[in-house]
Amino acid sequence: MKKDKKLIVANWKMNPVTFVEAKEVFLKTRKVVSTLKNVDVVVCPPFVYLPLVQRLTGGKKHIHIGAQNSSSEDKGSYTGEVSPVMLRDGGVEYVILGHSERRALGETNEVVCRKAISALRAGLKIILCIGEEFRDNQGAYLGFLENQIKSSLVGISRASLGNIIIAYEPVFAIGKKESDAMNPRELLETVLYIRKILFSLYGKEGMEEVPVLYGGSVGEKNCRDILSEGGAQGLLVGHASLDTEAFRLIIKIAESL
Repeated sequence: MKKDKKLIVANWKMNPVTFVEAKEVFLKTRKVVSTLKNVDVVVCPPFVYLPLVQRLTGGKKHIHIGAQNSSSEDKGSYTGEVSPVMLRDGGVEYVILGHSERRALGETNEVVCRKAISALRAGLKIILCIGEEFRDNQGAYLGFLENQIKSSLVGISRASLGNIIIAYEPVFAIGKKESDAMNPRELLETVLYIRKILFSLYGKEGMEEVPVLYGGSVGEKNCRDILSEGGAQGLLVGHASLDTEAFRLIIKIAESL
């Protein structure tokens, strides 16, 4: 991802439920990206749709394919798991790791870290999700974010930072109305805090190399302020990415900034 570009990531989660619908949503998204100059789009469908959307990319240079998760192992007796090596061999470029919905199932920072190391080794770009469940007046959530970032990046070198993206998704704002998204001022403060943590780990150049995205009730009505005033270099979009008209508007707004 180039520093002067915005990155818009579509996380389809466990949607849609048919191949016909998946094809329709992806083709409409693909159409939007054909004229983009300032935005790259990553579509992250369920595993079963990855071969389909990979075939449908049509060589468009601004649209990329990502997975929603990957194993910490390359191969072996791990029923139900998909390895990062398999993903990369199938043309996948990005992988979302540490999403709050995965962490709610029991994934720890240490598990996320092992997955991140394996994904980097396989040649994937990582979208590393972080975010607190709630905010307190004493600022304990800041320590929570610091621990998430540092624990998830243990053993990851400065040389790997070009393949790491941080997606800040406060859990309390996910899956709600656009009015429930974090306001730009608070987001900017949080983005600066995330960069401060990255600076402590990797120095100034390392801090500047890692893009920070925002996710959490993002839509066409609030994305402009989030991107222009909130300090985010892109968005991780959930349910709005399946609404093709809403997602088209989000992309166009990002392109105009």
